[in-house]
Amino acid sequence: MLKGFGNMQKILKGYVFRLYPNDKQRELIEKSFGCSRYIYNYFLGKSNGYINAFESIKELPRLIKENEWLSEVDSCILRCSVFNLEDSYKKYKNKLSEYPKYKSKNKSRLSYRTNNITSTYNGKTYNSIELDLEKKVIKLPKLKEVKIKGYRNLRNIYGRIINATVKKEANKYYVSVCVESIVEKFKFIPSKIVGLDLGIKDLLITSDGITIENKHIIEKYEKKIKGLNRWLARCKLGSNNRYKVKLKLQTVYKKLRNARGYLIHSISNKLTNENDIIVIETLKINKMVQNKKLSKKIYDASWYELIRQLEYKSKWKGKELYKIETYYPSSQICSRCGYQEKRMKDLKIREWECPNCTSKNDRYI
Repeated sequence: MLKGFGNMQKILKGYVFRLYPNDKQRELIEKSFGCSRYIYNYFLGKSNGYINAFESIKELPRLIKENEWLSEVDSCILRCSVFNLEDSYKKYKNKLSEYPKYKSKNKSRLSYRTNNITSTYNGKTYNSIELDLEKKVIKLPKLKEVKIKGYRNLRNIYGRIINATVKKEANKYYVSVCVESIVEKFKFIPSKIVGLDLGIKDLLITSDGITIENKHIIEKYEKKIKGLNRWLARCKLGSNNRYKVKLKLQTVYKKLRNARGYLIHSISNKLTNENDIIVIETLKINKMVQNKKLSKKIYDASWYELIRQLEYKSKWKGKELYKIETYYPSSQICSRCGYQEKRMKDLKIREWECPNCTSKNDRYI
């Protein structure tokens, strides 16, 4: 229930558009991928488990002088590549990712990031990144204006553009624009609260008794992925046929990610729009996927992405998200009377009847 307005808050939003570069722009984008990769690998080779980005970028003028081809691309791309490496080391230190690896030009997804630089001249303000949704173009450093497509009903984006990330996936180009907006934070009197139980048999069970089906999206594409992987293994390295098969495989993976993304976004939007307080269990997904029998199904369910979206969308809309203790025995507790049945520690038991109130309960994971 909306009560009124609170303090102002800054939020970051990402908008992804399909890019349609011409031949010259496409050539420059490919060079930018290569230069970004070269700088990342160069400093990764020099580092010894740690890198100070602010100190390292002081070497860039010397590298550009020694390798003139680095000057053909936006210099901000090179600096961002160094900061990306520093972030990789920080994630590794915090046990959020593996140790940084050298980047390969044969990766299925290539990308580079550039920051928006604002300058003032003769009383006018200029930005290195500008977005015009009326003309359907985006201005990027060195590339100038590039045609875009996406968000048919969006006429304008309010906020300050922070950066833009250009990506290539399945031989198609995309740009992700990060925008900082200042909005008023809504104050809500909690009128509706919902508890969520994530599972594999059913993707989501709410405390209201609503069940959201797990569509097992991987099953639709699994046979095709296996067939293409076998085909790819038979192709000769460096051949045109290998390139064609690899492109087909990337396209299938892209469709799989899009299908998962659409499902998770629709669920998170519905939950955050209809509820003021959301309660969800804290799952240690990294440990759960070590179970070889369940790992594929857990990855396909995209629990981590659903929880991540619920977190930031709740914050945007002034709602509250609470996470309960990891080892809270939710599967052992009767949903009607609260009786705890310790036999339910055995995963083979999928349904049980409460000896206290005789109600039937399901195990969803």
